[in-house]
Order: sequence, then C-alpha cells, then structure tokens
Amino acid sequence: MTQRLLAWYDENARDLPWRGIHNPYYTWVSETMLQQTRVETVRGYYFRFLERFPTLADLAAAPLDDVLKQWEGLGYYSRARNLHRGAQQVMAEFGGVLPKEVPQLLKIHGIGPYTAGAIASIAYDQPVPAVDGNVIRVTCRYHGVRENVGIPSVRREVERLAAQQVPAVRPGDFNQALMDLGATVCVPGTPSCDLCPLQDTCDAFAEGDAEDIPDLPGKNPPKPLHYAVCLILSGDRVLMHQRTEKLLGGLWVFPMVEGALSVSRLPPAIRRRTGLSVRDVRHEGDARHVFTHQIWNMKLFTMTCAENAAPDGFRFVTAQEMSALAIPAAMKAAHALALQTLAP
Repeated sequence: MTQRLLAWYDENARDLPWRGIHNPYYTWVSETMLQQTRVETVRGYYFRFLERFPTLADLAAAPLDDVLKQWEGLGYYSRARNLHRGAQQVMAEFGGVLPKEVPQLLKIHGIGPYTAGAIASIAYDQPVPAVDGNVIRVTCRYHGVRENVGIPSVRREVERLAAQQVPAVRPGDFNQALMDLGATVCVPGTPSCDLCPLQDTCDAFAEGDAEDIPDLPGKNPPKPLHYAVCLILSGDRVLMHQRTEKLLGGLWVFPMVEGALSVSRLPPAIRRRTGLSVRDVRHEGDARHVFTHQIWNMKLFTMTCAENAAPDGFRFVTAQEMSALAIPAAMKAAHALALQTLAP
C-alpha cells in the first residue's frame, strides 16, 4: 500500500504552496485554514497571512483585531482566535518553537489530534497519522469498515488502522497522499476506482459497495433565525459593536435585534438594546447567511439618532474607520448598504 500510494503521489500530488516546506508554523497555519475551507479559497489567504505574520513570534505579538482582519472573509473565526492564542502559548511555554511530539502539540490551544498529526508528520517526519475526513473515508473503504464511524469504538478502530498504515519513511508525504487520494479519487459518493492505485487490495472495491462507505452520523439541519440588522446613523457615522459571543466573536457587526420585527416595533427594541432613541426607520432590503448550525434571515434597516456618544460596547465609525475593522461575511449586504448610505 505504501509503495503504490507514494508512487501515485509523486506523479499526481496537488501543487499547493505549503507543500515541501518543513516549517511547522507554516504547516500549522495552512492546516488551520484548510479546516472546513476549500483549497482554492485558502491559497490567497495563506500568502497574505504569512506576509503580515511571517513568524510565529510575529503572530503572537500582534493584536487580535489585526489577526481577525487578516482572516476576514475566510469564516470560522474561532480558528483565527485559537491560532493567535496558541501562538502566544508556544512563545510562553515552549520557547517559541512548536514541539515535535503529538502529546506536546496537543497541549497547545487550538491544536487537536488531526492538526497535531499533520504538524508532526509533515514538518517533523514523525510516523503518526493525520486523520481528517478524507483519511477516514479512504481508510474505511480500503479496510472494509462498514459500521457507523460516529460510534466511539468504531472511530477508535479507524484511527488504529490509520496509525498502523503510516510508514516510518516519508510519513508526511504518505498522509498528504491519503488526503489527496480522498480529495480527488476516493471522493464522497461515487469514487473514481478506475484511477485508484489501491484498487487491487481495496475491500470496498472488491465488495462493490464503496459508495455506501463510510457510514457517517447524521447531521442536524441548520436552525433558521430571524434578525433585524440596524444601521443607526449619526451624521457621517454608523453604530457598530464587537461581538463577544462564540459565533463571530471579536468581529464587528451592526446592532442586531432577534425576531422578525416591523418598522414600527424597532424603535423600542433598539432603545432596550442600545439605550438610543431612533427615528426615520426604513426597511432597505433583506439578506441571508448560512452557517454550519444556523441560518440568519436578516432584514436590513436604516435609521437616525440624535446622540453623538456611543453606548458602552458600541462605536460610531466613519466609512474610512469601518475599513480597518474585521467584518464577517454575514454582514456583507449590511456593510455595502452602510457604505452606500454614508457616501457623500
């Protein structure tokens, strides 16, 4: 299996900018960005992020707001917060150097089993697995694991098999070969078995049921939520606040009131939310954003207020000041409306 897979990888490896560089910090950044994000999306962010924070020490020393701004639009912002906090921990506890061994890597904030395995094998040539969704699928099909991988005992068996197959020589390349095979050949649904270098010894191919493997736990559909997104204008400024919630924590948004509220019901709701008295409320349009577990159905409103001082936790910002803030993609339509409204 090892020889055939590595030979295939040498001929078919994807050309990715973080490949072939034995730099644990670069591996950490790339693998963090690649979680739940497409490779083509990550490319540009990877270069810009490392240009701004070329070393782990640079990342640790940077303000969190700067890190979030560089992450703007990439989504799943908890990854950026974890990466920043983890870098500070490495500076404080590991002398600024990412450790080589998986147990030590797992002590770092934001590094889980997969990322630890990727750093150890790719950057340090440690013969350990890096088990992501692609590796789970390939391993289950190759070894004929047909039980639901959501069951802890089954998941442990898959991880044992994945660990067993990692070679002592070129372990990082082997793990990346498995990832590439799962991403391009042994794909979800109907795999391209005719292109697979492991076809002859694959259990699922022999049994003809590769399409049914792996057996994955069911996912709950995202919950729809309704919000009024309020652009509260004071002269040439608009009110914003930095979220403290786990979802989009640290990012800047316009005030939001939960519920499908009408124009007439918004002023008292805004007063309860911000303490501001607003007038001239207008419904300007609708927007929608889908998260993994939530769908935000948003009505966009503009309104004015006479106050010049922002309440605690809020800021009145100009269009120019807004450009320096990290604003999530969920606010894309509201952000565009704010810029349009503030334009001279």
